[in-house]
Amino acid sequence: MNHLQSLQKWTADQGYDVTYISNPTDILYFTGFHSDPEERVLALFVFAEAEPFLFTPQLEVEAAKKAGWNYDVFGYLDHQDPFALIADHIKERTHRAQNWAIEKADLSYFRYEQIKMQFPDAQFPGNASEFLDQLKLIKTPDEIELMKEAGKQADYAFKLGFEALCTQRTEQQVVAEIEYGLMKQGVMHTSFDTIVQSGNNAANPHGVPEKRAIKANTLALFDLGTNNQGYMSDASRTVAFGTPSAKEKEIYDVCLQAQLAAMDAAKPGITAESLDNIARQIITDAGFGEYFIHRLGHGIGTSTHEFPSIMEGNQMILKPGMCFSIEPGIYIPGVAGVRIEDCVYLTETGCEAFTHTSKDLQMIPVK
Repeated sequence: MNHLQSLQKWTADQGYDVTYISNPTDILYFTGFHSDPEERVLALFVFAEAEPFLFTPQLEVEAAKKAGWNYDVFGYLDHQDPFALIADHIKERTHRAQNWAIEKADLSYFRYEQIKMQFPDAQFPGNASEFLDQLKLIKTPDEIELMKEAGKQADYAFKLGFEALCTQRTEQQVVAEIEYGLMKQGVMHTSFDTIVQSGNNAANPHGVPEKRAIKANTLALFDLGTNNQGYMSDASRTVAFGTPSAKEKEIYDVCLQAQLAAMDAAKPGITAESLDNIARQIITDAGFGEYFIHRLGHGIGTSTHEFPSIMEGNQMILKPGMCFSIEPGIYIPGVAGVRIEDCVYLTETGCEAFTHTSKDLQMIPVK
């Protein structure tokens, strides 16, 4: 059963008449068609007793058909009311459009109101967001192959980034070198904004590359990923540009120990909370617990952050086919930041990483 068939079956089994998928990433997951519609309407409608249809701006109808979608594609022009047209298409397909499932984590209130205007008696008991979390949880072999290729692309991006470190370049310029190098290889989309942070800037775990030169004898943190046919990679490495201080090396060694221990423990049967605790306990025992201020990991697939969260309080038992990050970090304000991250997929006996760039502390010569 493919993804679309699973959604159709769930719609029917739950007694819903219509499921409305509004998130462009989820539409790609079900249809093979990707678009960022910006303010325009892009939607997938799935029915319990009728064939689905895809609704796009008119300028994208042909692209949607070429993507391999085998059902109807309906378009609309900018001056038209998209929800009036959607209502017409739904009413042509079914006389039952009262019980709806929607992506409650995604659908805007404005668009919800537009549907209510067209279908005043409609009820919205179904949460397609929760169903999608579960459906995406176990990746197929084909999905894992796409993510392996994305991992190879990320490894190449690390190579580009390490080679670009230079005292004559800023963090932002190193980012530019990475992304330009990827594009020259035909990798046109990163999975998120590439991050390069050096020195004490890396102590901000959600910081951004700054217009500041890379200084010699500091740590440099790289966080990057690519988008391979809709499937993402996400990885982090921290390297020494020159010679790190004793404190920086200590931080790195503890973070690496935590990451390797969690990688070794990641196997079917362990809970998400237990896996988080393994890495967190190592960092805490070394005296850096207060500086590990985020969960150990997150799911990955068609989005960089998916279900499940590898964190305290999550008792989910991990199973083969689940894909998630393992990324302990230590961030000491004003001093340095270290994060080491691989995304992995669970096998029957353990886990395999999508990225393979060395995690030994690399000493990049100053230039």
